[in-house]
Amino acid sequence: MSAVVVDNPEQGISARKAIAPSRGKRPWTFYVLASLFTAYVLALYGPMFCIYILSFQDVRGGLVFPMKGRSLHWFIDLFTQVRTGDVKGSFDRSIKLAVIVTIITVVISFLAGLGFRRRFKGDSIVFYMMIGSLVAPGLVLGLGTGLLFQALGLSPAWYSSALGAQLSWTLPFGVLVMFAVMSRFNNAWDEAARDLGASRWQAIRLVMIPVLAPGLVAVALFGFTLSYDEFARTLQTAGSLNTLPLEIWSMTLNVTSPSLYALGTVTTIVSFVVIGVSLGSIVLIQKKRGAQKIKG
Repeated sequence: MSAVVVDNPEQGISARKAIAPSRGKRPWTFYVLASLFTAYVLALYGPMFCIYILSFQDVRGGLVFPMKGRSLHWFIDLFTQVRTGDVKGSFDRSIKLAVIVTIITVVISFLAGLGFRRRFKGDSIVFYMMIGSLVAPGLVLGLGTGLLFQALGLSPAWYSSALGAQLSWTLPFGVLVMFAVMSRFNNAWDEAARDLGASRWQAIRLVMIPVLAPGLVAVALFGFTLSYDEFARTLQTAGSLNTLPLEIWSMTLNVTSPSLYALGTVTTIVSFVVIGVSLGSIVLIQKKRGAQKIKG
């Protein structure tokens, strides 16, 4: 490396001051970007927090500020099914559908990851067919699924046609995540288990699944969240019984009370609980692995 020789020490000090940033001061661009980011956060989350606050009004409350008292009246009103529709039933159907979609997505994504560990003839065609539904408009795909069921003489329902339509959305994401997880799996671990006398199923159950557990949790989180709030692919395939997103949409047409805000608060809480449980599971798995490494 070459060194720069400065004859005058004062010139060297002034040059270093010009190059080095001043302590305790930030450039004006920092404040501009911080202001833009703050405005973005307020625009994104401000309306949501307004809805959460307004949902805790008493029976005199309306859809706008100022608040008129505080109570849980609108949350109770949600599940009485007097004015707000079948919120309880739609919530129950959405949870059941999301759980079924999650289980199927995790199992098929894991099996697809196992199948694509080695190249086979036509694997590129199969791969692009799996992710092809990502580019298809959800409303068109749901409409086509509903028309197919009607052509076959079958009645669309949330547990049949809606399930298939949602799987066309969750499976590609699950498969892509599983491929990324599988790419980091060392095949030597599987070969070592087989050399020690483990069967194929034992190697999968005792070696692969524990190692890939965080990835499987991520696939499950994708499947649940994508199914729980899916609207376009469910609109024409749910049949006569609404799921929660469809019920919320119908409520916006005829409900003019804070019960709609209360429903938004409840669905947000459920989403955060699911995300928290998933992230907590990943953290516990990582801690367990760390403890096992220390013991080893």
